[in-house]
Amino acid sequence: MTEPAETSVAPSRRAERRTRTRPRSRSSLSVIGVLGELLITAGVLVMLFLGWQLWWNDAIMAKEQSNAASEISQEWIEQDRLAQAEAEAEASASPDPDDDGETSSATDFGDPIVAAVPGNADAFAVLYVPRFGADYHRTVAEGTGHDVLNSTRLGIGHYPGTQMPGEVGNFAVAAHRSAYGGGMHLINELQLNDAIYVQTADGYYTYRYRDMEYVSPSVVEVIAPVPNAPDAAAVDRLITLTSCNPLLSTAERIIAYGVFESWQPTSAGAPTDLAPIIAAQAAG
Repeated sequence: MTEPAETSVAPSRRAERRTRTRPRSRSSLSVIGVLGELLITAGVLVMLFLGWQLWWNDAIMAKEQSNAASEISQEWIEQDRLAQAEAEAEASASPDPDDDGETSSATDFGDPIVAAVPGNADAFAVLYVPRFGADYHRTVAEGTGHDVLNSTRLGIGHYPGTQMPGEVGNFAVAAHRSAYGGGMHLINELQLNDAIYVQTADGYYTYRYRDMEYVSPSVVEVIAPVPNAPDAAAVDRLITLTSCNPLLSTAERIIAYGVFESWQPTSAGAPTDLAPIIAAQAAG
């Protein structure tokens, strides 16, 4: 009996199936393997770069910014010491007949000295926030551009048009939350009544933390003389710290407000709580 016709073509179909499922050539697999390894290597390099940028480089810049702040702080103190020595020498050479030789113990230094507005990127203050750590101090310079916020010697920028330290109104500053020294990395950890010190060539200005809010980047009223009330007349002396939020994002802004408490000239020495920090940076 004759076999069915379809059985005569079965071997050729099997051969065709074998042809279709033939494995890829070694060269194709080699190319895919190389590409895969390159992609993995690229991913590792990107992660290493991010780690360097956000951690290692951040730590290096923070140290450099702190050292620069210490230098300018000590320069102001030394300049004041020399000025005091010269004044005392002149007083000794030409004594005042009305001077009874007694030293006043008063601690009321009157209204704070308000310095003139500096030029762009000019350093004019040092910011201390003990809540951020005993070794935290950063130089404040005029402007909020990259030449200030990304600088290895500066790091804190003063918003142009806002008030100067001790002035009635709002002394508003900005810094990165992370990267480039992370000048405001711990801003979210401020607690009620925390001290915020600002040192200038004239003296020390003490503010106390009061409140915090989160706003979109477009809300600029937070740095008005009266925050969030740009048409109101200022009567208080305020400080406003601003930075990006959350970490590693610019989606919104975190805003911390403080109120002025007191000021004292450089010749009177640093405020009690700040004095050990000033002494430590001098020793360092």
